[in-house]
Amino acid sequence: MAPSAAAFPVAQQDINASIPTKPRKNSWRSAIFIIFVEMAERFAFFGVTGNLVNYLNNVLGMTISSAAKSFNVWLGVSTAVFPVLGAFIADSYLGRFKTILYSSIIYLVGLVLLTVSVSAISLVHRKPVFFLALYILSVGQGGHKPCVQTFAADQFDESVPEEKLAKSSFFNWYYLGVSLGATLAIVFVIYAQENIGWAIGFGMPLIAIAGSLFIFLIGQKTYKRAVPVGSPFTKFMQVLVAAVRKRHVSEVHDGRGVCYQDVDRTAPALARTNQFKFLDKAMIIDEIDASRQTRNEWRLCSVNQVEEVKLIFRLFPVWISCFMIGVVIGQQSTYFTKQGSTMVRHFKIPPATLQVVSGFTILTAGAIYDCFFVPVARKWTKHPSGITMLQRMGIGIFICVISMVVAALVESKRVGIARKHGLMDTPKSVVPMAIWWLVPQYMLCGLADVFAVIGMQEFFYNQVPEVMRSMGAAFYLSAVGVGSFLSSALITVVQIISSKNGKVEGWLSGNNLNRAHLDYFYWILAGLSGLTLCFYIWVARGFEYKKIEWETVQNTLTLIKAANDRGEATKVDGRRVREAWSKKEDAVLCDLVSKFGPRNWNLIAKGIPPRSGKSCRLRWCNQLDPCLKRKPFTVFRVEVFSWSGLVSYIVNKAGPNTKLVRETDG
Repeated sequence: MAPSAAAFPVAQQDINASIPTKPRKNSWRSAIFIIFVEMAERFAFFGVTGNLVNYLNNVLGMTISSAAKSFNVWLGVSTAVFPVLGAFIADSYLGRFKTILYSSIIYLVGLVLLTVSVSAISLVHRKPVFFLALYILSVGQGGHKPCVQTFAADQFDESVPEEKLAKSSFFNWYYLGVSLGATLAIVFVIYAQENIGWAIGFGMPLIAIAGSLFIFLIGQKTYKRAVPVGSPFTKFMQVLVAAVRKRHVSEVHDGRGVCYQDVDRTAPALARTNQFKFLDKAMIIDEIDASRQTRNEWRLCSVNQVEEVKLIFRLFPVWISCFMIGVVIGQQSTYFTKQGSTMVRHFKIPPATLQVVSGFTILTAGAIYDCFFVPVARKWTKHPSGITMLQRMGIGIFICVISMVVAALVESKRVGIARKHGLMDTPKSVVPMAIWWLVPQYMLCGLADVFAVIGMQEFFYNQVPEVMRSMGAAFYLSAVGVGSFLSSALITVVQIISSKNGKVEGWLSGNNLNRAHLDYFYWILAGLSGLTLCFYIWVARGFEYKKIEWETVQNTLTLIKAANDRGEATKVDGRRVREAWSKKEDAVLCDLVSKFGPRNWNLIAKGIPPRSGKSCRLRWCNQLDPCLKRKPFTVFRVEVFSWSGLVSYIVNKAGPNTKLVRETDG
């Protein structure tokens, strides 16, 4: 009798989630609306940050190092703290649309206060109001930034091959739009701040955010919106608690299979992996679980729930290895800008405007990467994106190392020229060296953005559980933000160590950049980036990408069928897959077990080539052991085992060997 659809509720859910649908005609149209929104937001953000260090130093009277540290702390809060909070609220309660809407309003309030502080408040009382406005702005940016990119990417349906490929391309074009907004801000806003006035300079970002809010609301009827599913951290803690409570339970000896029931899941199921096996305890069904009519979620978790937690665990080492990317890229708005202020500037351009070189590099290199590099690389690697996301990020980290080496060499030359002309103790004098010497390091930082930052955006979006997509964007932002905190901490540590506890003036101290030993600081950053690259390569080599259960089954069947057609064995995820056990092999296995006992499995396997000891053990324990007591499944147990049953049914139809988890007593 064929199983009814009711007997396989979870499996049917996965089938529905994996069936390709027709491409949505307005996927790109919706995404383009959101790209323009983010362009305006980046125009506003870089209009504030691009020349902020100069404002703190020249207008508010802070020293260069104090201004740089204050900037890095504020940037760290804006990109590491508030984005995580905003992403959590979006994924758990409000949804991305409402979070973007409310955070844009807060963003607008912060910019209004910022403009008022520089135009209507006296310089004596301006500093606290100015910083209050900055941190209100960072609250709005924290809710806006992690949700906008994720919301735009959500407009593409991953079950449609064409849209899945378009989504990979989307991340490149999205970042090009972001870079264009930032570049326009660096060109026009910074010019207005330096030559017209700070009130006009901060008023332009205010107009941009108001415009972005208007554009966002215009396109609201075309958006596809995901419904928040509650706090993902609750499910995360359930897995940890359940794993600890069952730490002594063995899946083979004590368990009655694993739990596949996951009624709240709306995304395709994740395939089971072999990493972090201690978490697998949470999905094992023991006697207590089997005796219950309903599942205790703090004692028994589904396979999919456990795999989602494993995803987060796998991301942490990659996240840590991205910190130095934030440190290196953050130098553009701090010390790179102060270097430019001491050099010969043609056409009287503001030193912060040179950041436009990085923006133009991103625009040019990003377009070349998507239009030329990816198609060429795809022919060689057969990978849809040309190279993997981790490879792309690794190239970006390597470019970060090179950029700091170049920056150190240029700064060493600048100081050498200052010493030659007797300008070491006259910090306000212009060193006779053209500002264009800084162009290579800006270009390298832009190139690092194309590889590392865009790679981070796509990687963290794709590798987090679908219900935590906003948190994926927050992962990328927080890595950059922690890099800003780390940059501020490095400045402090370098100052303390180099000053010998205050006995002499340390590196990066005071306002005299000629005696600040900035080139030594760049060499330190280059060394730390090199160590980070080594750590990253080690992490990337062992990283296992997210796998969807249905896609894994399809790929397995394809590999097995090809191997069977050749009369050979094949490997799937490093394991050899052979045909189903024959009656003759079962008889030989029973004879060998009676001779050697149900323990010496590697010895037994030598008598049944090419079976492994594990394969013999599982065949005996799950199928042939006469002590097995087979009972009909209850309704609860049928739901638990439905997906496993469906996969086993499909694979057995195709002919290869697979394990079917069954309930046993004893």
